[in-house]
Amino acid sequence: MPATAGDGSRLTPAAPGDGPRLTPAAPRVLIHVCAALLAAVSLAVTLHSGLAQRGVALAFGALVVLGELTRWTGPDRVREAAPLGAAGALSYALLGEHAGRPTCHGTAQVVTVVLTASLLGSVPHLARGRGPTHDDLARRVLTAGFAAACFQPLYNRGVFDGWIGPAYALLLLALLSLTALCDALLAAALDHGRTGWPFGPLLRDELRALPGVGSAVCATGAVIALAVAVAGLWALPVFCVPLLLTQVSLRRYAAARATYRQTIASLARATEIAGCTPAGHARRVAALSRAVGRDLGLSTRELAVLEYAALMHDIGQLSLVDPVPAGATAGLPAAEQRRIALLGGAVVRQTGGSPQVAEIVERQADPCAEQPLAARIVRVVNAYEEKARAAGPGGPLTALEELRLATAGEYAPEVVEALARVLSRDGLTLPVSG
Repeated sequence: MPATAGDGSRLTPAAPGDGPRLTPAAPRVLIHVCAALLAAVSLAVTLHSGLAQRGVALAFGALVVLGELTRWTGPDRVREAAPLGAAGALSYALLGEHAGRPTCHGTAQVVTVVLTASLLGSVPHLARGRGPTHDDLARRVLTAGFAAACFQPLYNRGVFDGWIGPAYALLLLALLSLTALCDALLAAALDHGRTGWPFGPLLRDELRALPGVGSAVCATGAVIALAVAVAGLWALPVFCVPLLLTQVSLRRYAAARATYRQTIASLARATEIAGCTPAGHARRVAALSRAVGRDLGLSTRELAVLEYAALMHDIGQLSLVDPVPAGATAGLPAAEQRRIALLGGAVVRQTGGSPQVAEIVERQADPCAEQPLAARIVRVVNAYEEKARAAGPGGPLTALEELRLATAGEYAPEVVEALARVLSRDGLTLPVSG
């Protein structure tokens, strides 16, 4: 989200003479080019050689289509929006036998079937303007191609003929684990290119998410491949049901989370309606706090807690008899800041808010060395927003310098520098710290 000044307007972009702006889009473009080349070559090879074992290919293609039709199209991005489609693609890539008979499809056919089925299943979503992005398709093509390239050539040469029973199952799980790591790398690189956030924290976030829906996708892919090898295509509808039920549960969880977020946002607006804080202040602090937290490597769960706490950071002002002028708490005495923070934490607890959110709200005015990271972020971003609003046209630069000069005891230096990096990535002219 672009950084904003105190009045809600975007900050002034850097002038061309201030130096080139480094963009991380090159890895993203490279991934798209590799995916397009792999898709084109695979399609050409498949058209030239023909579709092997059409019944099996159509069955797995239909499974991927079903997965895309049930794709999550909510407002929030999720790591795997179509888990059933991903599991179907992986199981076809690692399919060695069908009802006891060896298969003969190769890597090119796997990529062709997965890409064609993904596009067909995306048509209804595209018609509504909420279909998969180029990033999603590139990930799906490269991930399926990687898994197939690791398995199909060796299987067709008979390398795995001696692998039976548990050994063969462990082989599939090992290949799926490598594929999951490859997918995490691709997802982090694509997010880095799209958002500009540092690659390291994005990759850690992707790896943290693997034990969740990622493990379910890998396990389902392995089970489907093993079941089809013994029972044939009848195994497909049987073993895709658990993942469909998991996807339904994830949708309900996402809906509940969206309702909770709306409730928090409504509570946060109470200070604006009461005239305690300027319009949009809580929303701006929350957006910038989330960006700073992302830069510092917080996980998705930690970012959500941070966002909620930032939205509610001024809720304690509703308990004051005399309102703070312009809602600017950063300039108040430390004892008064702590009193307002404790009042805010009490309001969060009484309204049924998360104890973690309440703790961050309560501790945002504590001494810097004693604060958790999330409370440090809220404190710095709130002070920046208030100082930038009060300093006029040059407010953003003045506010950042004031925060840097005060880092000795009041504001965390690492958070202030993360804030500077976030603002700089948005193309702002910022002073260079010594």
